[in-house]
Amino acid sequence: MKILGIVAKWLFIVCLPVLLLTASLSWAANSLWLYKYGAERYNVSQKLADSGLELTDLELERVYAELISYFNSDEEYVSLTVVKDNRQFSLFAPEEVIHFKDVKGLIWLDYWLLLGTLIYVLAYAGASLFWWKDRRQLAWGVVGGGGITLAVILALGLGALSGGFGKLFDQFHLLFFSNEYWSAKGYMLLLFQEDFFRDAAISCALFTAGLAVILGGVTGGYLLVTRNKVTP
Repeated sequence: MKILGIVAKWLFIVCLPVLLLTASLSWAANSLWLYKYGAERYNVSQKLADSGLELTDLELERVYAELISYFNSDEEYVSLTVVKDNRQFSLFAPEEVIHFKDVKGLIWLDYWLLLGTLIYVLAYAGASLFWWKDRRQLAWGVVGGGGITLAVILALGLGALSGGFGKLFDQFHLLFFSNEYWSAKGYMLLLFQEDFFRDAAISCALFTAGLAVILGGVTGGYLLVTRNKVTP
């Protein structure tokens, strides 16, 4: 039983960073605000217009909203049309449609990891509080998981700074995609520019680190307050 308890504790510590990171990625993938912010900051409307596609801010917002809806639907392929030269026009080329399907697969993988780690973290927390009745063990696990989370974010940040975000971004695509449709020339690369993903990555890192600091700070404070107590 003692060995099982140790394994359960370390699994909790490992699951916590995954939970926090997948939660931040899920937020980013579904944040219309983040999409609109990137569109405004990097002048997407003007770049689309320069390529021959005139979209109002409201129409551009609809495009992003429909993409978010597609990511959360049971549709295999995205089907998104806009008006160009007074006629309906399919926004994405076939290669881009396939890439969005691949992206959707990664988003759903993130959802499943989020759900799985959330279930385990809640189960372990419940067992610690009501079965083992060891709140300090739970608190130490949260502090450890938060520390690992911050270490991972720091390592990724240093990697991005040393090699450049663009290189890291390319390596990510080569690792997770079996084709090169992510570099297909079309409206997709205008809607989602590399600088947008850099800002999204920074937002996810800050969101994840913030959660880790809050959880670690609260549980660390609890450990300090109860350090001289024998009972949990």
